[in-house]
Amino acid sequence: MRKPIFTGSGVAIVTPFTDDGVDFNKLEELIEFQIREKTDAIIICGTTGEASTMPDSEHKSVIKFAVEKVNGRIPVIAGAGSNDTRHAVELSQFAESAGADAVLSVTPYYNKTTQKGLYEHFKAIAGSIKIPVILYNVPSRTNLNINPETLKELSLIENIAGVKECVLSQVAQTINLCGEDFTIYSGNDEEVLPMLAYGAKGVISVMANIIPKDTHDLVAKFLGGDISASRKIQLSTVELIKALFIEVSPIPVKAAMNLMGMNVGKCRMPLVDISEKNLEVLNRALKNYSLLS
Repeated sequence: MRKPIFTGSGVAIVTPFTDDGVDFNKLEELIEFQIREKTDAIIICGTTGEASTMPDSEHKSVIKFAVEKVNGRIPVIAGAGSNDTRHAVELSQFAESAGADAVLSVTPYYNKTTQKGLYEHFKAIAGSIKIPVILYNVPSRTNLNINPETLKELSLIENIAGVKECVLSQVAQTINLCGEDFTIYSGNDEEVLPMLAYGAKGVISVMANIIPKDTHDLVAKFLGGDISASRKIQLSTVELIKALFIEVSPIPVKAAMNLMGMNVGKCRMPLVDISEKNLEVLNRALKNYSLLS
């Protein structure tokens, strides 16, 4: 039986940028903060990490840096997806060579494909490496869903270990089809609790960038049997989560981190600064959560 790569909260960590490139000193600070605050895994170069704006040389250097700085303390999962199968294979092979514990591979976007094409795409990626693959199903960004029946076929491939799932309505069917050793991670911060109730093992989280311990505790308490405490944490995050997604992510979370004095820099174009109106909403949510005085 396959074990989960991690249980708990995996932070989809932001990439701090300067005008000249990645701020590696700041990235190291963020990694240490996450480990200190009980985050269970680092997901580097994901959507929140703005990997889509990184040339390959930069993307690879950030993966390598994260692996070296984490140094085996918690799993590092490298975003290595692409809508070009050959490119995804290359990034995945690099992530493995750099020492990543797993890769996160997003559903192909723009050119998209069929369900058969999805199977062949992910089969090719998994067959090119020995480390586990976590699929990333986010139709709101890719306009392409991995159907539960396709997930069942993919789950039979030994190193396809699970899915970061953003479609709550198909989680129960996926678990019924794929079995207990195919790990589900919530891809939506507002749906952690219901996904855990279905049998998910954790979350790959945006809000963990600013509330890592609470996000860890939300999962740990549920899995430890304290459903009431887990529910209390999930309900307490409703306003904050709404604010963190008031504009395209990671615009709001980076703005929040800057308001909190974490100085992670701006998003890269085409993402722009949060609007003044929404900044006020975000500021109020941070204050209400006691993240700002």
